[in-house]
Amino acid sequence: MGNGSPGTPVVHGFPHLDTVRSAITALYRRLSPDGVHTYGTSLVPADAAFSDADDLHLGAQRVARSLVQHLRLPDARMVVGFRTMEHAASVELTAGPEYFIELNDRFRTHRRDIGAALAHEITHVLLHRLGLEFPGTRANEILTDTVTTYLGAGWLLLDAFREDAVSRQKLGYLTPEEFGYVLAKRALVFDEDPSPWFTSPQAYTAYTKGRAQALHDLRRPPLTAAGRSGRRRYAKARRYAQDHPGTVADPGVPYAFEPGGEGLRVSFPCPTCHQRIRLPVRGRVTARCGLCRTRLECDT
Repeated sequence: MGNGSPGTPVVHGFPHLDTVRSAITALYRRLSPDGVHTYGTSLVPADAAFSDADDLHLGAQRVARSLVQHLRLPDARMVVGFRTMEHAASVELTAGPEYFIELNDRFRTHRRDIGAALAHEITHVLLHRLGLEFPGTRANEILTDTVTTYLGAGWLLLDAFREDAVSRQKLGYLTPEEFGYVLAKRALVFDEDPSPWFTSPQAYTAYTKGRAQALHDLRRPPLTAAGRSGRRRYAKARRYAQDHPGTVADPGVPYAFEPGGEGLRVSFPCPTCHQRIRLPVRGRVTARCGLCRTRLECDT
């Protein structure tokens, strides 16, 4: 797990958005919509609370058990230890049922973030058991951050983000805004409001920026909720595709037009799971995503 030390500048914005969206698609494919919806309730703050009065090891084991239960790993046992290390945490992935998690020694005195570090590492165990992984370390860590957040435990990782004039801290590989984006995507699906859980003002700001990006996904053509300028651009691209069959109408947009046996078709990402959807260009239509089953009102 990446370790945002006080001297390391925090990257902002959405540089990993394509990988994040691919991770959401992969999660729906692996778990199915019904499987994803079994995680409809996020981990509650009390289950990750950790005060200075708690015994370090007993408290870490308690939080780990809460995360194991939340992530539906009932036959997995986590053994948590602390040592000097470069990264924030690591886990030894084996056949189980016992897994060894090591946390950076600095968590001995920064206990409020132990839940965040454990959430990421225990999600590694979940993904290992599911056989779900991306090629390359960075992409796989982005997958882990995304799944942790989408399944209701990653708000802890965003809340661990703090930045002021003299120090900064961020856990995980996603930027704060990308954590906010995934958290907002989850909130839209499960009708949640995670904002009361944040203790970090910077985390709340990042969440609002991520939520704005998530809402933008719901307002892109050919969805009927698209804004006027987006609709105009879409209509122009559609006319070009009709006049120039087989050519790319506009490479800078998420939708694409394709010739089909019965005429022009448009493909575009589902705003929920980002699986690509293909529809005939016939005007207003109600569609349903074949992967996540989201109902979509479109004007093709």
